[in-house]
Amino acid sequence: MRRERLRFAGALAATVAALPSPAAAHLDATGLGPVYDGIAHFLTSPEDLLPALALALWAGARGAAHGRRALLVLPGAWLLGSLLGMSAAATAGSAVVSALWLLALGALLAADLALSLRVAGAIAFALGLQRGYLNGSGTPAGLDGLIALLGLCTAVFVLVAYGAALLVRLRATWARVAVRVAGSWIAASGLLLLGWALRG
Repeated sequence: MRRERLRFAGALAATVAALPSPAAAHLDATGLGPVYDGIAHFLTSPEDLLPALALALWAGARGAAHGRRALLVLPGAWLLGSLLGMSAAATAGSAVVSALWLLALGALLAADLALSLRVAGAIAFALGLQRGYLNGSGTPAGLDGLIALLGLCTAVFVLVAYGAALLVRLRATWARVAVRVAGSWIAASGLLLLGWALRG
């Protein structure tokens, strides 16, 4: 009796797993409205989330001034890129460029490299503009698309605010080393993505 139930449960699970589900190239529909669609897209897109997180943590580790610069520049540039992308044809972007962002920003965090405020702002602007453009290019024109992009940019703002603030106040040596190790993992994921993109 027990084996029959297990077989039935296994067959049911395999059937459910084999059912097709719709695929979405850019903004996913959460059913909660366009704001949450934009937030969900950002939180479920590693190619967006990880570089923004690495930049936020690095900026916070460099001090309050760098953290404020990243907080002011990155979400604004992301929104600008999104608005520019909305008027363009949909594009998936390049996996190589995404990998290079992960590799560069992960290495920046892992090395705890000191850069000027101007350079930090330029990096944040370039990242926001490029990632925002890709997000905007796949977003349907109209009010719902614009609201979804505002939700996405709000998520970027919150991530940078919390990530940078966490590191600004973090003084324990072991914790800062742990954050640098996280940076090395982000760089390693960029290296893996680069290898995958350049295969064959």
